Amino acid sequence: MLRRALRAHLGSLCPEVELCVSELLGNVIRHVGEGSPVTVRVAARADGRTRIEVTDPDPRAVPVLLRAALDDESGRGMALLDAVTLRWGVRQGEAGKTVWCEVADP
Repeated sequence: MLRRALRAHLGSLCPEVELCVSELLGNVIRHVGEGSPVTVRVAARADGRTRIEVTDPDPRAVPVLLRAALDDESGRGMALLDAVTLRWGVRQGEAGKTVWCEVADP
């Protein structure tokens, strides 16, 4: 449903953008809580990159890049995001945080 809404709002998206938005929002739901208010921004940049930002109200629940074991059932989301993005990071503030990433435009 989320990917469909993104396509309806922004037109066709590259698979990397869809994956990044899904992973970042999934992290908010999992680690901050279902129903938490979020802001999602997807913007094409002049340098040929697309920047994705997801802002939520919890400055403490910061994503961590893990190396999941073969039998782990979770812990691969940020490794997947790290593999498909050019770069990613976290901007923390007193009232929340923004997790961002950039992908190359196709």
